[in-house]
Amino acid sequence: MSKDRYESPLASRYASSYMLRLFSPDTRFQTWRKLWVELARAERTLGLPITQEQVEELAAHVSDIDYDCAAKREKEVRHDVMAHVYAFGQAAPSAAGIIHLGATSCYVTDNADLIIFRDGLNYLRGELCAVLENLGGFAEKYKAMPTLGYTHYQPAQLVTVGKRATLWMQDLLSDLEELDFVLAGMKFLGCRGTTGTEASFLDLFDGDGEKVDEMNRLLCAAFGFGGCFAVCGQTYPRKLDSRILNALSSIAQSCYRFANDLRLLQHDRQIEEPFEKNQIGSSAMPYKRNPMRAERICSLSRYLMADAMNAPMTASVQWLERTLDDSANRRISLPEGFLCADAILRLMANVTDGLHVNGKIVDKAVREYLPFISTENLMMEAVKRGGDRQQLHEVIRECSMAATARMKEGEPCNLLELLAGEPMFGMTAEEIAAVLDPALYIGRCPRQVEAFLEKVRPAFAGASGGSVEISL
Repeated sequence: MSKDRYESPLASRYASSYMLRLFSPDTRFQTWRKLWVELARAERTLGLPITQEQVEELAAHVSDIDYDCAAKREKEVRHDVMAHVYAFGQAAPSAAGIIHLGATSCYVTDNADLIIFRDGLNYLRGELCAVLENLGGFAEKYKAMPTLGYTHYQPAQLVTVGKRATLWMQDLLSDLEELDFVLAGMKFLGCRGTTGTEASFLDLFDGDGEKVDEMNRLLCAAFGFGGCFAVCGQTYPRKLDSRILNALSSIAQSCYRFANDLRLLQHDRQIEEPFEKNQIGSSAMPYKRNPMRAERICSLSRYLMADAMNAPMTASVQWLERTLDDSANRRISLPEGFLCADAILRLMANVTDGLHVNGKIVDKAVREYLPFISTENLMMEAVKRGGDRQQLHEVIRECSMAATARMKEGEPCNLLELLAGEPMFGMTAEEIAAVLDPALYIGRCPRQVEAFLEKVRPAFAGASGGSVEISL
């Protein structure tokens, strides 16, 4: 393989074979040919002088594209669509004269994009559901395991490992809803002419508008779309591109949040991403276990969130019925957006299938801060025994500050011993220890996880969770 030319890391390192194939030139140009076949078929059905033999000859040459012929012709005419019309005509000479009849370039370029984008979104949907399935199993398994909660990344009240996973899932479920909304709203451009007036087809069908509508219904049905955009210029509305990349950006935001949380937790060795037997964590420090997959998720997610800005800027400057300054941008921003989202979700599937919880370290962090967390319960118990709530609060505050100062000197927390020595509390060390069961401080976390999973699992039911091989 030649290594003297730039190659996109999305293609060479990160994206799936499916997505690389979907956005390949071969898929794009074969889709163009399929569109030309179905246009000819619809026009014949509606009475234009096109023979069944011509349609069949076109259909027989969808995949055998002579790219050298097309490239040579494009160099001569400086028009990619007309170059491929010519190459198709060379392969199907009896039908050469009826290829692209009445159409403009956007008939193949835009409709092909719509087909490819729809298929890409459906594929990403499956990947997203697989990640949700993995996280759902993780949340269920650890729904009752107490862990230290954090607000402002400072120790707070206890939650559970599984409850925290539902927060990640909830973000991803909102992305799934957005993805479904985009898919449900996708329409076909159809064959609408140079400014969207359908004038050329009205002329071909001798002024019969019903036949123009029927032609577009036939084209929509052939490619699995429910209908065409109600009105358009030469292209389909570029607002759709904005909507698509926004949905992909939304996925990136949720994945970034998950991966960033994991990086924080791996710093404390509470939860770790998969680490293979022969994996090297650092070229200089052999002992390290860097969270490189989570870091890669964050890195790619940043790129995708920035990439999504291309579509709204393009949609805002379409200039009446169309302008061509969208073309070069869209050739890069949309395929790379899909490839990047695919790469992120592949990493997410790999990481969420292999999350490792270090239970003893999780419990150690809980035990270290549990004396502080338990103080409200201790105060309530002391009040029941006749104590004054306000005075007890002040005692707890003073003892907590003293214990914290001691911990800052590297000494273990002695808060409970200090409280046990306070006559106002009237509780022995043993009585205080009785309220230090972490399960008493996780609230309704286990039930919240159960209720959440019962509600949301139908949204990703049937997804094939599990791991994805990550080779680099």
